[in-house]
Amino acid sequence: VTHSIPACIGSMTINSKQLDKESPVSIFAVNKCYETVQDGTFFDGSGFAALVREGYKVRSDVNITLEFRTTAVHGVLLGVSSAKVDAIGLEIVHGKVLFHINNGAGRITAAYEPRGTNSLCDGKWHKLQANKSKHRISLIIDGNLVHTDNPYIQSTSADTNNPIYVGGYPADVKQNCLTSKSSFSGCLRNLVLTKGQHTELFDFSKAFDLRGVFPHSCPGAEH
Repeated sequence: VTHSIPACIGSMTINSKQLDKESPVSIFAVNKCYETVQDGTFFDGSGFAALVREGYKVRSDVNITLEFRTTAVHGVLLGVSSAKVDAIGLEIVHGKVLFHINNGAGRITAAYEPRGTNSLCDGKWHKLQANKSKHRISLIIDGNLVHTDNPYIQSTSADTNNPIYVGGYPADVKQNCLTSKSSFSGCLRNLVLTKGQHTELFDFSKAFDLRGVFPHSCPGAEH
């Protein structure tokens, strides 16, 4: 077994001596246990998850679905970029959800603006679907559809070949379709990317780089 267990461990004794968990010699990717826990992955607002080390090719079509829960009004959700300008990005800015794409000719954005600034950042789960089909893009939040006109109808393919960054990205990594540098703080679950007939559900515990992210453990909503 080469991976960690997504669980809580307590009251461990070795040779009748209880281990002191409060002052470990070293600690890595260990979070506190919660009395109530939900399915999902916890992002503590300091880092990101990096998926698909060899690079994800968005090209002409991609459909992204995920669920998020946060109380922060800013935060990166997902970005895939290239060394050039081609890229896609999903982010929360001032309580709005923005879906940006650049197929090479220029960035366009679909923006979902809720009635109240905090209505998407209320600590409850919200469903997001972002769709890019050639030059067309749309965004569905909790069943509400937003789409935007794209003047660059001849440009249809986002030629990306970089990892998928979720919840943030490293300072030295370029993201051409994200305006925010704020790491996401909250919980994400059910991240699925679909291209044609190929559907992939991403498991954050299989990310090749995790910083400030705790897979399979989301603190229950506070009451």
